[in-house]
Amino acid sequence: MTEQGQVFAKCAWRLIPFMGLLYLVSFIDRANVGFAALTMNKDLAFSPTIFGFGAGLFSVGYALFQVPSNLILERVGPRRWVFCIMVAWGALSTANSLVQGPVSFYALRFFLGVAEAGFFPGMILYLTYWFPRAYRARFIALFMAAIPMSFIIGGPLSGAILGLDGVSDLAGWQWLFLLEGLPAFLLAFAVLKFLPDGPTQASWLSTGEKKTVVASLATEASAKHHDLWPALCEPRVLALGLVNFGILSGLYGVQLWLPQIVQAMGFSNLESGFVVALPFIVGMAAMIVWGRLSDAREERIWHLALPKLLAASGFAVASVTQDHLLVLVALTLVLAGLLAALGPMYSLVSSFLSGTAAAGGIALVVAIGTLGGFAGPTIIGVLKKASGGYAASMAALSGLLVLTAAIVLALGRTMASAPVVFQAKI
Repeated sequence: MTEQGQVFAKCAWRLIPFMGLLYLVSFIDRANVGFAALTMNKDLAFSPTIFGFGAGLFSVGYALFQVPSNLILERVGPRRWVFCIMVAWGALSTANSLVQGPVSFYALRFFLGVAEAGFFPGMILYLTYWFPRAYRARFIALFMAAIPMSFIIGGPLSGAILGLDGVSDLAGWQWLFLLEGLPAFLLAFAVLKFLPDGPTQASWLSTGEKKTVVASLATEASAKHHDLWPALCEPRVLALGLVNFGILSGLYGVQLWLPQIVQAMGFSNLESGFVVALPFIVGMAAMIVWGRLSDAREERIWHLALPKLLAASGFAVASVTQDHLLVLVALTLVLAGLLAALGPMYSLVSSFLSGTAAAGGIALVVAIGTLGGFAGPTIIGVLKKASGGYAASMAALSGLLVLTAAIVLALGRTMASAPVVFQAKI
């Protein structure tokens, strides 16, 4: 390993595990509603439409505040802003235990989305403060491995917490929101100690190591867009937003409905938690390996398009079979494909933007994609109520992924012919 590589490896070891822990807590907080639904829907008489719409409203609030939140982070610094974000989302997550009916469910899910809006795009922006383009896909994938890990850990944990039903006169789903919301509030204070605003503020880097990081990033930054409004109107940014919309439609759709899909196969609440964890173990491995491969080959477009097509195939199979094992295998392929696509995708947008433009552009890609987090669960809820099963929604999400994979390939042709800064082999 080169001296420069050793410096970036040191930064990764100090930052990625802690950032991953924060994202793990974030994703447990946003996804635990899927496990809460195993008993909450019956207790509160929520129909599939009510649950799907309410679960998806998180993504509406999340999308609306992506860009403003990231611009604030870029101005005041990651350390203080992430602290504020985590205090707010921890409080709102625990408040979900107070849901009484559809209106309070809708309101709390929406405002939880608002509170969490700046965390993920802020972390992607934060990685650009530390790592040059050649390292980003692997480190983004490692950071985002918290998504499948949240189900590997959160699935069995949530199933166990539901077993507290009746303790202190609280339902199991109320205990779920209370116990899984508290860590975010507590970790907010750890952020103030362990998350420096950038390399020059890192006490654990020597003066020479700080210069290595800064010099490497300065070389790339000279070739990138820096202005905000041109970045927000940049066709590549808008195209990647649509690509992200397709990924998150499928990802959130599966994540929020998979516990109910598994339970309908005859598993108990506790067993459902363990069964749901299995596809995410495969997805996490695919995510990490694919991100490293994308960096090693210096290629993004096909590393983004191919896993989307794999996920589309999985949805197609799930839409035509009634065999429970085959459905689980198909949805495992869906999750592996969608999770593997995330590292190459987010490294693409940061490859031609820097500074304020990166703050706004990354947030816009996440914001457009996050609307898919509303569309996916809602599509499944509406079509399930209309048809009585999941086949129609699986087919619809398969078609959406094929369409957005085509956008990726068209984007690759455009970027290959344009005299711009993305230097990966396409």
